[in-house]
Amino acid sequence: MNRKSVFLALLVVLAVLLAFFLLRPRPATAPASPGSEPVGRLRLATTTSTYDSGLLDAILPDFEAQYGADVEVIAVGTGQALQLGQNGDADVLLVHARQREDEFVAAGYGVNRQDVMYNDFVLVGPPDDPAGVRGMTDAPAALTRIARTGSPFVSRGDDSGTHIKEQSLWAETDVPQVDAPSIKKKGATFRRPAGDWYLSIGQGMGAALTAADEKQAYTLSDRGTFLARKQNGLSLEILVEGDARLFNPYGVIAVNPARHPDVNFAGATAFIEWLTAVPTQEAIGRFGIEQYGMPLFTPNSAAWRAAKRGE
Repeated sequence: MNRKSVFLALLVVLAVLLAFFLLRPRPATAPASPGSEPVGRLRLATTTSTYDSGLLDAILPDFEAQYGADVEVIAVGTGQALQLGQNGDADVLLVHARQREDEFVAAGYGVNRQDVMYNDFVLVGPPDDPAGVRGMTDAPAALTRIARTGSPFVSRGDDSGTHIKEQSLWAETDVPQVDAPSIKKKGATFRRPAGDWYLSIGQGMGAALTAADEKQAYTLSDRGTFLARKQNGLSLEILVEGDARLFNPYGVIAVNPARHPDVNFAGATAFIEWLTAVPTQEAIGRFGIEQYGMPLFTPNSAAWRAAKRGE
């Protein structure tokens, strides 16, 4: 065999080997961010409002794909979410009760609390508005009118961020209140208006809206969940909005690994970085526009605010 034939034979062999390596099946691996290990299972304790509004279904697939994560969403009230974090039964929290969040971090249960987004609370009720609160912009005054007319009011009563906000609004009224046993926290009590017109159900936002609709009652809701449920035939209407006291900020917190070494702290840190990054914040700001004609949440992370300022 001459040299030319040998050279051609080698080229054929090399071509076959190259094709084999390029086309051979590769083992399936979960994608992760550059320079990091896949996040794996991540327990996210969050409010029912982020779940019921559909936000998490819209944005979490991106995180799971980018970071090789399997996010287990535990949708409960803020009080329960913080308790899960305190017990080490969650890795990261997405909640909306700023004072409780700060207390959680100060007590050493959480670290790296970051602003995420905000929306607002609205007072909703039946279209015929028996208490006559439509158009009011003073939430405590509207609640006072509901109480004085004995109009039915449904409370979540679940120590959630919404329930905590509702209690703070009732505290600004002169409506007589009593101590009632907590449905969610054994041995605890909370303040509530006296009277059988006030119905405390101990359930999430979606369930509270359904109950209020069935009873043609008033209730306090975050705007996002209300708009999402309104699409499904809810007859209730927004009657009171625009009070600065109805501002509803959300924060994300990693559970402190010094308290609970078994938590997925690396995954929680990756989640916080992803959630507060500009691309995810943009996705949050777009959520709801196509379906409801308006965003359900407004981005509010430090990175987002810096980008808005042009930094």
